Amino acid sequence: MIRRANEKDIDRILKLLSEVLELHAAIRPDIFKPHTTKYNASELKEIINLPKSPIYVYTDKSDKVVAYSFCVVEETNSQNQLKSKTLFIDDFCVDEEYRGKGIGKELFDYVVGVAKDMGCAFITLNVWEGNDAQIFYEKMGMRARCTKMELKI
Repeated sequence: MIRRANEKDIDRILKLLSEVLELHAAIRPDIFKPHTTKYNASELKEIINLPKSPIYVYTDKSDKVVAYSFCVVEETNSQNQLKSKTLFIDDFCVDEEYRGKGIGKELFDYVVGVAKDMGCAFITLNVWEGNDAQIFYEKMGMRARCTKMELKI
């Protein structure tokens, strides 16, 4: 089942956020602190209730969260760009135990449907170089929009 997250999901979401952070810390130890998470419980409680920042969760038969997609609705209204609405995927995770079972695709497809219903023209996200999730996103039809480059000094 896929639904909007609620406060009772916070502990499971924190566990999955930790999985993502450890992956990022392994890829980029020069940026990410291991044994932390992107959000804490009180921040999640606030985010869950924001209408323009929905979190969608995929749950098993016992209503245990096994995947999530943090989304943010963004609207472009600048002088040099066409006006558009985008659904930005701020974070996306499928529990390691549940990967390879089609859950990620099902959740991604659901988010695409939500974006269409909202009138979004695009779905965007960021993925770190070296993260195997990039292969998944490409299978979902995503392509690079721009490249953020760096020079370590």
